[in-house]
Amino acid sequence: MPRAKKTSKRKKGFGLFDEDESGEGGSEEELPKDEVGRLKIKRRYEELLGIRTMKLRGRVLNRERINKTIEGIYFICGECTKVCHSLDEGIVEDPDNIENMCSEGHRQQCEHGKAEIAI
Repeated sequence: MPRAKKTSKRKKGFGLFDEDESGEGGSEEELPKDEVGRLKIKRRYEELLGIRTMKLRGRVLNRERINKTIEGIYFICGECTKVCHSLDEGIVEDPDNIENMCSEGHRQQCEHGKAEIAI
C-alpha cells in the first residue's frame, strides 16, 4: 500500500527578508541581484520602523559580512533620515555610533530631490 503524500505547510508570518514582492518596479530589473536585495531590505526597514526613524536617526541598524574583507552596514542617516546601506550610499561613520551619515554626494542628491518636490 503506497504512502499518502504529505502536504507542505508554509508559514504565513511576517518576515523581514521574504521575497513576496515580485514585480513592484520595473527599474529593479536593471540592477544587479545584490543591489535589488539591498533595496528590498531597505524598504522593509522603512515599513517596519515607520515614524521611529526620527528617533533612531544616525544609528546603525545591522551589520552584515559581504565576504571576508567587505562589511555592509544598514543605518539611518543623521541628516536625511533615510535607511541607507554603506555600499550603495556610502557612510561617514561616527566613532560613538550616534551621528552616522551617508556620503556627501548622496546627501546632495536627497536635497536636490526634496527641492524638486517643493517646486
